[in-house]
Amino acid sequence: MKIRVGYGIDVHQLAEGETLFIGGVKFDYHLGTVGHSDADVLLHAISDAILGAAGLRDIGYHFPDTSGEYKNIDSKILLKRVISLIEENNWRVENVDATVVLEQPKVNSRIHEIKDVLSTILKVTKDAVGIKATTSEKLGYVGAEKGIQAHAVALLIKDE
Repeated sequence: MKIRVGYGIDVHQLAEGETLFIGGVKFDYHLGTVGHSDADVLLHAISDAILGAAGLRDIGYHFPDTSGEYKNIDSKILLKRVISLIEENNWRVENVDATVVLEQPKVNSRIHEIKDVLSTILKVTKDAVGIKATTSEKLGYVGAEKGIQAHAVALLIKDE
C-alpha cells in the first residue's frame, strides 16, 4: 500500500453582487466570490490537495480559467472530475482536513452540510472529512472582508 499527502490553498476576492459558495453550500451574504468558475474556495483547495498528492499538478492545469468550458461551472463538478482522475491512477481519498478563513458569514453552523456534500463526492465517510472555520482577527485582506481563503490537506491511498 502506498500513501501520499497533498496540500492545497486557494484565495478568492469577495465582491458585492457575487454568489458565495463554500464547500458546495450556498451562503446568503451580501458579498460573494469572484472567479472564472463559481469560485468555491474550499472545493478548489481540496481539489489541489488531492491532485498534488497524486502528482497530477493543480486544478488550473486541468481546468484552466482561459477555457470557456469552465466559465461559471459548479466546483462540485470539478471536484468529481478530480476524483475520477485520481481513480484512473488507482488512488482513493482516505481523508481530507480543511480550514476556511473569513470574517463573515460564520460557517460553523453549516459545517454538517459541507461534510455531507464532501463525503459524497470524495466517497468517504463523514468522519473522514474535517472542516474548520476561522477568522483572521480583522487582519489583512481577509480581515477587511476583501477576500476569503482555504487550506486543505488530503491523504490518498493506493492499494497494490
